[in-house]
Amino acid sequence: MNKREFLNELESRLQGLPKNEIEERIGFYDEMIQDMVDDGKSEEDVIYSLGSMDDIVRQIAGETKMSSLVKERIKPKRSIGGLEIVLLILGFPLWFPLLIVFLVLMFVGFLLLWVLVIVTYSIEAGLIAGSIGGVIGLAYEITSGQLNIGDVGATLLCIGGALVFLFVCYLATKITFKLTAHILLGIKSRMIGGVKNA
Repeated sequence: MNKREFLNELESRLQGLPKNEIEERIGFYDEMIQDMVDDGKSEEDVIYSLGSMDDIVRQIAGETKMSSLVKERIKPKRSIGGLEIVLLILGFPLWFPLLIVFLVLMFVGFLLLWVLVIVTYSIEAGLIAGSIGGVIGLAYEITSGQLNIGDVGATLLCIGGALVFLFVCYLATKITFKLTAHILLGIKSRMIGGVKNA
């Protein structure tokens, strides 16, 4: 594949981006390829070194703001006629509740994605509260002279659980952040429309 073929394919696969961003990306890759060719490499070698087109589009999707993708997606491709305006107004009782349901489902999906993190931090908070309560209870038992070995064991269990569960909280948060980033990248790639194997 030569430079012109590469840039044409890239441009066709970035059609979900605003026009000015497509031009910026094409200009960037055009200049980068030309600089490497000027350094003595062949166009084919340079293009091969850039990686697959899907990877390039995913990288561009990751660097693109979601707001600019949404604006481009909802921007009308043509002007709306009078009959369409009337149909939108008359259909409002149907499409508006459906839109609300869709947005609520998206929000619930996001919450479900983060429920593991919320649950792990809730368990951690409970273990910390149990540890603090156990230490206070043990202090009271020591001062009153009625130390119970079961209370000592329960307090140590809460303290140890709280320390171990810190790692679980960290791991759950890290995995959920990565999963969220992966899902957002997939959504952005699909909005651009240029990733064939997403």
